[in-house]
Amino acid sequence: MDFQQFKTAVIARCAELGVTEYELYYQAAESVSCGAFQREINEFKSASEGGVCLRCVWGGRMGYASTEALTLQQARAIVDRAVDNASVLESDDPVLLAQGGQTYEAVTEPKYDMPRTEDMVCRALESLEQIYATDSHVTESSQTEVVAERSRVAICNSRGLDLSHETVLSALVVGSIVTDNGETADGFDIRLGVLSQIDSDAMTKKATADALRKLGGGPAPTGKYPVFFAPEAMSDLLATFCAVFSSENAQKGLSRLKDKEGSVIASSLVTLVDDPFYPGSPLQRPFDAEGSPTHRKNIIEGGVLKTLLYNLKTAAVAGKQTTGNASKAGYAAPVAVRPFTLYLAPGTVSREELLSGVEQGVLINSLGGLHAGANPITGDFSLQSAGFLVENGVLTESVKSFTVAGNFYDLLNNITALANDLETPGMGTFGSPTVRVDGLTVAGK
Repeated sequence: MDFQQFKTAVIARCAELGVTEYELYYQAAESVSCGAFQREINEFKSASEGGVCLRCVWGGRMGYASTEALTLQQARAIVDRAVDNASVLESDDPVLLAQGGQTYEAVTEPKYDMPRTEDMVCRALESLEQIYATDSHVTESSQTEVVAERSRVAICNSRGLDLSHETVLSALVVGSIVTDNGETADGFDIRLGVLSQIDSDAMTKKATADALRKLGGGPAPTGKYPVFFAPEAMSDLLATFCAVFSSENAQKGLSRLKDKEGSVIASSLVTLVDDPFYPGSPLQRPFDAEGSPTHRKNIIEGGVLKTLLYNLKTAAVAGKQTTGNASKAGYAAPVAVRPFTLYLAPGTVSREELLSGVEQGVLINSLGGLHAGANPITGDFSLQSAGFLVENGVLTESVKSFTVAGNFYDLLNNITALANDLETPGMGTFGSPTVRVDGLTVAGK
């Protein structure tokens, strides 16, 4: 039984029982990945997963039930279980479903097909050979991986909502490991897109160059001086602390931004954007996990907190409209709040111009210990770092094994410049240009 048939059976069972308010959420994905190591394919995985979650209103309360099996028996049983769950639920949370007939922005990224398995295998092996060819210091521990996934989400409800969206993505991951005089360092790169169009030569050269730059050097000098976060490092910080912009966390007292909308919370140079239609992203979404339309929004604009991120429930609590940021970690997961592509808007100067005139500073391009060394509630962080010294306006020797410490809320206020080199590293869900921050503490030698 496919989802359309399952949906019809669920709706019929709801009618039999007199369930007039319901939502059916379907999520399915198929993925393939292969990895190359020491000039051969050392790993191959293929998986399919997914299921359906029903939310229904019974006795004024919302009941939930889910299943992975799309059968007629389960279509009837899922309604029965959801009704039973609603009957014993003690929560008086508001019951909210998205209205049908809304307007949805069109996805701009063209669709493409899943790559063939043989093409994935060839690309993984070819890219590994390219890594070996970049430098004589590259070791046999280097590796590559090719990943492809097709996912589909569908939502329908009793208020006329009937939506579906399919996403296909493929990615190449390269990891280069180099050794010199007994010292080892690594570098990696990941790119999303049509597999045949990904420039693996540029990726492997970048990964090896990043690894080579990490050889040698020691800790940065201890003190307070300008700290520059490269796009990959600042993107990691945004990923770690993005929950502070969730209205759900603010309402639970897990973010210091509660009741701060309309207030200055950052430097006037800071504009923080959430864009479900970020150009070039294969993860564009026309609707969120509740079926509400998504749209680009400035969370912070010129230092002012314009809005937190809302779903239907948190918006109702605050007396606001949803921002279309409902999220589900899986088909059976509860509805939460999350950004789509979250990034700091770039400045107008180059990185070189950003560094010019700085007598002493440090550029951080790698952060470690983000889970253990960062507290998303208080904003405090103390993180292992690596990068380069900035001396008289230029990058000099590499530095590593030092700690940068501060507070994310203070960091937003202490951003004094942004470059024009915006990137969305990794899976493309967080992005930033190179950013200068003053007032941070560096602990090294």
